Amino acid sequence: MATLIRQSLRLLAVLTVLTGLLYPLAVTGLAQWLFPQAANGSLIVRDGRVLGSALIGQPFSDPKYFWSRPSATTPFPDNSAASGGSNLGPANPALADAVRQRVAALRAADPGNAAPIPVDLVTASASGLDPHISPAAAAWQVPRVARVRSLAPAQVAALVAQATEPRRFGLLGEPRVNVLRLNLLLDAAGAAEPARAVAHVPQFP
Repeated sequence: MATLIRQSLRLLAVLTVLTGLLYPLAVTGLAQWLFPQAANGSLIVRDGRVLGSALIGQPFSDPKYFWSRPSATTPFPDNSAASGGSNLGPANPALADAVRQRVAALRAADPGNAAPIPVDLVTASASGLDPHISPAAAAWQVPRVARVRSLAPAQVAALVAQATEPRRFGLLGEPRVNVLRLNLLLDAAGAAEPARAVAHVPQFP
């Protein structure tokens, strides 16, 4: 019996060192060596300031910026500490009311735009933290952003194309636009103020 206990304790010690110390150190070291940007949170840094992560959405409410898709996180949109969706089903009247309010807010912000509104601009994701919108959602916002910034729509559309990320490996997922990166490109094109998240300020209803 004592022999079995000693063997068990030795095995426990060996496995603790291997799986609790050496393995995490090796994985962390490899990640920092091979993928340092991703391993440190895919942070976007400008002039020494961390503006956010390329993986976490941020709410923009100023009409001169492209807006992210709605977020159902609480107590404010895109709260990375409370990732989650609204859990409203397609037959839930509350979801239909929320979509109608978002459509009305988008139409009010750009009354001259009669094009159909892409679905990702009026529905929240399961995580509530999507950093991307579809190219169609970005294209829909081009007229508003161009008008507010007094830029040519073609110039803004070119920035959207520049910020569009292709399918991974050409196969996985769909083309997408990172909203924070796009807004930073806009600022570089001549905005008066730097792009920033409007934390704790709700998006359109």
